[in-house]
Amino acid sequence: MPRARRDRDDIWTYIAADDPAAAARMDQRFSDAAASLADMPLRGRPSAAPGTRELIPHRSYRLIYEVEGETVWLLALVHTARAWPPVGA
Repeated sequence: MPRARRDRDDIWTYIAADDPAAAARMDQRFSDAAASLADMPLRGRPSAAPGTRELIPHRSYRLIYEVEGETVWLLALVHTARAWPPVGA
């Protein structure tokens, strides 16, 4: 399973443990943010990892992605309190 998908599932599980409706709302934000990249792939700012960009769909999360021609690759969904790229990566 790609990392971004695992990250999304982990976030869903974490939030849904306390509030399933909030988890659904957050997941919809992630979906909307990812879908917006189809029309505006460069809308996110350059990220710390070379060749990547980041979009902030919620103040607590950043969506890390890269653009390759006409394709947008979703790489990770990271809590803003965590380092990106991961230390040692």
